[in-house]
Amino acid sequence: MTEAATDTLSQAGNAPDPSAIPPDELARLTDDIVAALKTVYDPEIPVDIYELGLIYKVDIDDDRNVAIEMTLTAPGCPVAGDMPGWVENAVSAVPGVASCKATIVFDPPWDHSRMSDEARVALNMW
Repeated sequence: MTEAATDTLSQAGNAPDPSAIPPDELARLTDDIVAALKTVYDPEIPVDIYELGLIYKVDIDDDRNVAIEMTLTAPGCPVAGDMPGWVENAVSAVPGVASCKATIVFDPPWDHSRMSDEARVALNMW
């Protein structure tokens, strides 16, 4: 996982109050959400959206609702209208997740530096 990707996972609000979700369950949820995100692919690129660096932020609130901020490789991506639904479906299927809402953002703009080493190898972009 890239350093940038590691920073995308956070507790909603980042308030000083501890989470109502027990730490071991939060860790499991986080791992399972990342695994679910890795099942979603841009149909034109043979790398999952997580390793591509398209996931900017994942917030899990105390009621286990997940809010995801993501981007696209290009604003004119032909699957722009479909991809948030694919993400929501994948993450909503994770046991313990109450709901998921994915929002596309374009700030900051995506670039190749957001890709993991795994994605760079798969795309031969060294």
